[in-house]
Amino acid sequence: MKDVVLVTGSSRGIGKAIALRLAKSGYQVVIHYRVRQEEAEAVQEQINIIGGQARLLKFDVTDRDQTRSVLDEDINQHGAYYGVVCNAGITSDAAFPAMTGEQWDNVIHTNLNSFYNVLNPITMPMVRRRKPGRIVTLASVSGLIGNRGQVNYSAAKAGIIAATKSLALELAKREITVNCVAPGYIETEMTEQIPIEEALKIIPARRAGSVDEVAALVNFLISPESSYITRQVISINGGMC
Repeated sequence: MKDVVLVTGSSRGIGKAIALRLAKSGYQVVIHYRVRQEEAEAVQEQINIIGGQARLLKFDVTDRDQTRSVLDEDINQHGAYYGVVCNAGITSDAAFPAMTGEQWDNVIHTNLNSFYNVLNPITMPMVRRRKPGRIVTLASVSGLIGNRGQVNYSAAKAGIIAATKSLALELAKREITVNCVAPGYIETEMTEQIPIEEALKIIPARRAGSVDEVAALVNFLISPESSYITRQVISINGGMC
């Protein structure tokens, strides 16, 4: 049986690219979505076309009870996951004095609280497999160096980095690695509103990154070849920090 990897937020963008890359590497992929069912089904179809295997899961990562219920049911039916990629995330940018409480809460709930909501129901079944496993979280360059207009997003991603490092310590002896990928400016739907000319001024490589480049890095961290890499934050940002 193929090892199973759950990728949250995989109906589009970086998550979609990760799901497709993992499928090409022979993993069975669990495609997660919240509302974009047609896009998630399209990703599943792409995986089927290349001879891969995928199934869909729908839940809201900010809803703790719903997330646990869906994941528990999936694990009970199909078995524990080999790997998890925590990719789901949003932005809601504003200068801090003008930032609303709703903007703060939405970003913290989606980007940080989802770490607990998704991984807490999953880690014990992974441990009970008594086999190596992989967890990869997606942070951001904003979580490393901060960014104007993104106090909420930067705080959430910095929290993800700290949580990743702590969980890695707990799971290392179980042969479950936990690492964090911190992208910079990557061409996705999320960055469409950022003027590329302004972004390039602070990127030494003078170009944006691609979702496929991020997916390749995540694919390596999920692979058996990365077994001695854990508790690391790996930046992919063209030299921004």
